[in-house]
Parts: sequence; C-alpha cells; structure tokens
Amino acid sequence: MTTANFRFYEELNDFLPRERRRCEFELRCAENATVKNAIESVGVPHTEVELILANGESVDFAYRVAQGDRISVYPMFERFDIAPLLRVRDQPLREPRFICDGQLGGLARRLRMLGFDTVYDNASADADIRRQALAEARTILTRDRQLLICRDVTHGCYVHALAPMEQLREVVARLQLSRCAQPFSRCLCCNAPLETVTKAEVLAGLPPAVAASREHFKRCPDCRRVYWQGDHYRRMSAALSGVLDAPGSGG
Repeated sequence: MTTANFRFYEELNDFLPRERRRCEFELRCAENATVKNAIESVGVPHTEVELILANGESVDFAYRVAQGDRISVYPMFERFDIAPLLRVRDQPLREPRFICDGQLGGLARRLRMLGFDTVYDNASADADIRRQALAEARTILTRDRQLLICRDVTHGCYVHALAPMEQLREVVARLQLSRCAQPFSRCLCCNAPLETVTKAEVLAGLPPAVAASREHFKRCPDCRRVYWQGDHYRRMSAALSGVLDAPGSGG
C-alpha cells in the first residue's frame, strides 16, 4: 500500500465525509494507483476536478501516487484562468453542449431558454447518456455522482441545487456561461434552433388576441411550435436576466 496526504478544496468537500472536509488527511492507496483512482475512492467524481497538484506540480489523472505525496485537488474555477496549469484533460471542460439525466428536466428546459444545446430524455438509461455524451462531445449534468464516476465519462457536472432555477443559476456560474448565452433561440420542447418566420406563415394557427397584437414570430423547424414575445416571455426574460447578471456567471 501507498500512503499520501490529500486536501480537497471548495465544493469538492461536499462529496467527502465530514471528518475529511477542509483539512489534509492521509489516504492509503493501492500500490501504483493513479490519482484519479485515489480521488474517486473517497467519493469525488473525477468530472468535478479541474486542477491537481502533486507536491506543488500540476499533474493529470494518470499520475501514479507515490509514498508521502501531498496532493491538492481543486474544482472548476469560476474567476481565474488556470489554462497554463491545467493538465487533467485533453479537451476543455466548459463545452456549452449538455445532456441532462432524468432528474433534471426543468434544468434542461431552462438551459434551452438560454440558447444552449441541451439533450434531455427522461427515459434514457445511464449507459445511453454516457454514449451520447461521448459521441456528441456533451457535458453530462446530473445529481447522480455514480454516473460521473464511470470510466467513459470525460465531461460532467454534479448539480447541487434542487429547484430548477437555482440549478440554472449554479450551472451558469460554475461553467461561466453568460457570455455565450443566446436567450430564446431554441425550442424548449425539442432543442432545435428556432427560425424567424413571417406573420403570414403562422397566422392560421395563432390565437386571435396574439394575431391582433403581435408581429414578430419564431418557429421550431422540427415540432412546428410557434413562439412570440408575450407575457411569459417577459417574465422569463426578467428571471433569466437575474441569472446571467449574477456574480461569477461570466457576464
């Protein structure tokens, strides 16, 4: 066995038992264990990690833990660019294309409101989610830490909040999504980019009050749902503005 000292920072502590939070602790690892194995052995999904320092040097997940090592493990940084140090992944973690698991339908809908390509199917099994995420370079969003610990998951984010709008606020802040948001540019139901259409093209299907008061419309090319700027649009615009303007959101 190999014994090393580990210290986890910020929200990574939420995954640890209370006695190991916010302090350095000894961890016994299998001989020749990778630092990725060691991190996940204490319950921290590797997808939550952005920087690992072994004795002060930046290392990747394949680093072999040695006797007496001092390992510092950091989550995604909201305010600082650590690209010169980052070595844990070949690809950036903050790719703004997502797939939500079955518990996060409300979050998926709200990410689509912000214009982010977000796949959601509450009938999808974990294996299907992992395969699609890998094939389409999507970040998995989930409240199931076991899903993130799977070997074939490279990009993922554990969502701590319970309410959909708070989940949105958390994801936007942690992944610094404000600058690339394009609100109301996607269909909320099927995720397709919306197309601008003329009033004449959709007039036959409009409620009389909308037909009399609105001139600008968008339509989903897949499900043919029509969107316009009504009361719901104004309420959601105000709510989303609060999310995008929040500290740490990247705006």
